[in-house]
Amino acid sequence: MAQQDRAIRTRRLILEAAAAVFDDLGYDRATIAEVLDRAGVTKGALYFHFASKEQLALAVLDEHVLDIAVEPQKIKLQEFVDAGQVLAYRLRSDPIQRGAARLAVEQGSNHLDRKQSMLSWSVFVEGLLNEAKDRGEVLESIVVRETAELYVGAFAGLQMMSHAFTDRADLSRRLTVFFEHTLPSVAVPAVLAKLKLDSERGAQLDAALRGEASANAGTGAAAS
Repeated sequence: MAQQDRAIRTRRLILEAAAAVFDDLGYDRATIAEVLDRAGVTKGALYFHFASKEQLALAVLDEHVLDIAVEPQKIKLQEFVDAGQVLAYRLRSDPIQRGAARLAVEQGSNHLDRKQSMLSWSVFVEGLLNEAKDRGEVLESIVVRETAELYVGAFAGLQMMSHAFTDRADLSRRLTVFFEHTLPSVAVPAVLAKLKLDSERGAQLDAALRGEASANAGTGAAAS
């Protein structure tokens, strides 16, 4: 079990180092040597987990969707809002999220298939919106798949604009404004009135999620 835990930690360390390199340099300019230097691991340790730079980049793109898991809410649309605000907050400093964001929207390189990242986010959002619609939270006229793709595409544009102006420091506020303008066309009025859209919610939720993860990790370590 201890060896397995070390392997998991090493993989995460490599992923975070790679994400930071991709964020700083982009995919084409990033090198395995730079990832090794930042991660502080041997070449053998890296290649045990990832066979190439492309595999590293694809793993970063996969991980950034898996990392966003918010607490269940009575209103499913609140989970949708919360997931967006947690992502917006983490894009300020989380290496996985920042590296994945650059990889997903970077122009120029044809050596990396970026479609999977957008598809994964669209599926994630579509799932939340479908559950919300099943609960009667979403207007009947809404086409869920088209709406999910609209939100994913719009978020990509919002984070690029925020990155250019403030290094994403104002992304949470920009997302709140976007929700305020678009959710009235998606949510039924009774649900819309109950949604918490404030831009500080991402930071609060992130702190709670990380505290819970630390507590769970401590419990797991004690049990082993």
